[in-house]
Amino acid sequence: MATVLLIEDDANVSAALTRALSKAGHHVRAESTALEALRKVTADPPDVVILDLGLPDLDGADALRMLRGVSNVPVIIASARRGETDIIKLLNAGADDYVTKPFSAAHLLARIAAVLRRHESSDTAKSVLITVGPLSVDQSRHVAALDGNELELTRREFSLLTYLARHAGRVVSKQELVEQVWRQPYIGAEATVDVHVSWLRRKLGETAAKPRLLRTVRGVGIMLSDEPVTQPGHR
Repeated sequence: MATVLLIEDDANVSAALTRALSKAGHHVRAESTALEALRKVTADPPDVVILDLGLPDLDGADALRMLRGVSNVPVIIASARRGETDIIKLLNAGADDYVTKPFSAAHLLARIAAVLRRHESSDTAKSVLITVGPLSVDQSRHVAALDGNELELTRREFSLLTYLARHAGRVVSKQELVEQVWRQPYIGAEATVDVHVSWLRRKLGETAAKPRLLRTVRGVGIMLSDEPVTQPGHR
């Protein structure tokens, strides 16, 4: 069972969800303002956050961006906003899931369970030290090194490199990278992958024309490998 931080300013909705989640075995901490919830996240991190958007002190979208600046805790948006544009923006900003009001307690419980499973799987994977030729990725220490020299990577670059290293030798599609690394819909995000791959190449000391580890397979995706390039279409 999980510790759930519920950020909801409607007292009736908050009380009903608290009862339902507690009945299911979760420990629920409820807050009605974004700033107080952010303080709770940093002082005593929960396992998952349920975030309403219509808060009295901050819009939930702004609260999400602030939360992502201090924590990787899974966040489920719970809102009456149904527009596809709003949902995509929030997923792009770091939300792990989105449910629209009204929803049943059973629906929310199922979403919480799914998000926690994904998060637990990710944490388990992070305990592994991965080596691909001259590259090593220590997920527990959040450190990557090439030829024994530590690389200076942003959080997103490290996540991208780690995912490719975990699937070394396999071509990973851009859609898979967007969905698994960025945790957002693929629509309109292809250029984001290209930009981050380009930055990562630069830090690995290689270029698209002369790859050492990162291979672009035209029309298919990206592969991390230290094997010699022998097939047409790889670069």
